[in-house]
Amino acid sequence: MDRGLVELAQRGDADAFDALVRLVGDSCLAIASRILRDVDLAEDAVQSAFISAWRQIETLRDADRFEPWLHRILTRACYAESKIQRRQAGGLTASPSDDQSVADHAISVAERDLVERAFRRLKVEQRAVLVFHYYLDLPIAEVADRLGLPLGTTKSRLHHAMGAMRASLEADARSALVPQERLA
Repeated sequence: MDRGLVELAQRGDADAFDALVRLVGDSCLAIASRILRDVDLAEDAVQSAFISAWRQIETLRDADRFEPWLHRILTRACYAESKIQRRQAGGLTASPSDDQSVADHAISVAERDLVERAFRRLKVEQRAVLVFHYYLDLPIAEVADRLGLPLGTTKSRLHHAMGAMRASLEADARSALVPQERLA
């Protein structure tokens, strides 16, 4: 991140802040989309986060820590958006497309659908920890810093999120077997 742009923005330079937004906008939208699992909600959360960041930028103590600071604001905006816009269970929404890795191509569409449904069942706080840890590939201590949480809380959320994902996938696998057993 360009320290000079951050310092200019802290002094009230709107053009510098706009440049910062252009630098991090796509990654913020990707993070919010993965946490909220809805592009429209993610766009609202990102916009809210940028407005909050502009209003609070003078409170940033270390210009080199702009991105982690912004990620904390973005995560809070995602939590707020999730509370405001409760989606109906089972509703279909489009997820943003990603550059698919080789591993993603090996997973069948049905398996991806199962993982997506399990991920949607998680609390938004659990999804946030998974996104920062697995999507951004951040160490757990950095995840805690970016979310503004104690390390122990972050580890606990990650543990419970993985357990909930596992339980959801196992429940879906069991429910898929029930109709077949009835036919036999």
